[in-house]
Amino acid sequence: MGLRSNPTYRQRRFGAEVRKLRELGGLSVAEAAGRLGMKPPYLSNVEAGRTGLSEERLRVLAQVAGDTNKALVDALVELGQRSGKGWWSEYRERLRPSLMDVAELESGAAVIFNYEPMFVPGLLQTPEYATATSRGGYARASRAEQDLDVEFRMRRQKVLEGERAPWLHAVIHEAALHASIGERDVMRGQLLRLVEASRLPNVTIQVLPFDGPVAFGTSFTTIEPVVPELSTVIVAHIEKSLYLSEPEAIARYTDWFATLRQAALPSRDATVPPEAHIAKDSLGLIQRLLYPLL
Repeated sequence: MGLRSNPTYRQRRFGAEVRKLRELGGLSVAEAAGRLGMKPPYLSNVEAGRTGLSEERLRVLAQVAGDTNKALVDALVELGQRSGKGWWSEYRERLRPSLMDVAELESGAAVIFNYEPMFVPGLLQTPEYATATSRGGYARASRAEQDLDVEFRMRRQKVLEGERAPWLHAVIHEAALHASIGERDVMRGQLLRLVEASRLPNVTIQVLPFDGPVAFGTSFTTIEPVVPELSTVIVAHIEKSLYLSEPEAIARYTDWFATLRQAALPSRDATVPPEAHIAKDSLGLIQRLLYPLL
């Protein structure tokens, strides 16, 4: 099998985790390769994500490194052996690789934390809203490419369905709900979608109000699998989003999200009738913004 020329994020992440294990054991590439019965260049390619590593060798490396976190090691084995194929595979030659990486990460998520200062989160967008944002975006793309991007975004939303659906916790700045995206009925439909989504058992929506004590101008998403050590933070950027996996970065964005959710209006408890709500909450604000559009 030849070396991968363009490894996916999952493949690069697996290689990075192999490197962490080696460094945890205080081993050089040559020393670790000797313990695993392979040549150093091969291990270097594993760590770069250009090729894989067998389960047996991965477990030997973990043992040599003294890593006794069985859940993490088992998760790394699964990460390395995963085929990377899913519903997104049919789009691989037609859309940019970063979108494939996002869909694959979401497919294995247990929890998704998302903060959006200017737009409704992609997993909660209506087709009309997604189309309007795609049409008015800064990226140069043909109408067919824009339509394909919207189609892909709608397919991604199916991750929130089913027995193994992740919990999505979204904090949306109030500015995103005031924006005039497309025609009047586009925002009406989008706000109604947020009201509906807020009632789903695995979705929590909070609004960060204009008069809140904190603000954060950059969109970011933390995708946390069953083993939190393998979490990834995706920080949006106009040219190329950042994918962060270092423990310090994960902890930093986890703390920032905790601050944002604390400052945001509380989410609505769907089991409590509207008349019982005496405090201002996120759903109440969304409904207030929706009323003039009805």
